[in-house]
Amino acid sequence: MIDALDWARIAEDLDTHGCATTGSLLDEATCAALAALYDANQGFRSRIVMARHGFGRGEYKYFAAPLPAPVAALRTGFWPHLAPIANRWNAAMGLAPRFPADHGDFLARCHAAGQTRPTPLLLRYAAGDYNCLHQDLYGEHVFPLQVAILLSDPWRDFTGGEFVLTEQRPRMQSRAEVVPLRQGEGVIFAVHHRPVRGTRGTYRVNLRHGVSRVRSGRRHTLGVIFHDAA
Repeated sequence: MIDALDWARIAEDLDTHGCATTGSLLDEATCAALAALYDANQGFRSRIVMARHGFGRGEYKYFAAPLPAPVAALRTGFWPHLAPIANRWNAAMGLAPRFPADHGDFLARCHAAGQTRPTPLLLRYAAGDYNCLHQDLYGEHVFPLQVAILLSDPWRDFTGGEFVLTEQRPRMQSRAEVVPLRQGEGVIFAVHHRPVRGTRGTYRVNLRHGVSRVRSGRRHTLGVIFHDAA
């Protein structure tokens, strides 16, 4: 499924907008099964209540190792398509890190630096919940792209709760991007910054992402982050 995505279009959208939708990735049954994991008492390393930390309202859980098979498959399946884009971006921004062809080799780099905790997560929002604009950095080694997959049906399970990306441009006002998603669809987006071509060459813009207020119902999302945490 991942290999069959329109990667030329995705790369162009990432270069132009800092984010790109995937189209359908997971079927309804898989989405429901992943969302149901949230209420399990096993398989997670921590639970975060956003309001306690000023992150917004709602909560999320980080998976423990080993990751559930569908989550691990998404992580490894996206990597060979995203690593070349990440390498191209870092070269354009004059950043030294380059990313290997195999995701396991990158995780070994993270682990050698003390970043050993898995970062894929499940997020749950109820009516009135939201996620403040933020960046998922977690340590020295950061992969510059990540994926969020909507597990709930926006026509049936909730209203509101749009994915939001903001871009802080030098000497300009910030730009916002709102990304509507269908159940089982993902959005690939920049974690921290991305290159933008200007009249005087390439410069970096800083990005943050979040979720707008859920107006009714309940929203579940799977977050696929490619670097582990310290």
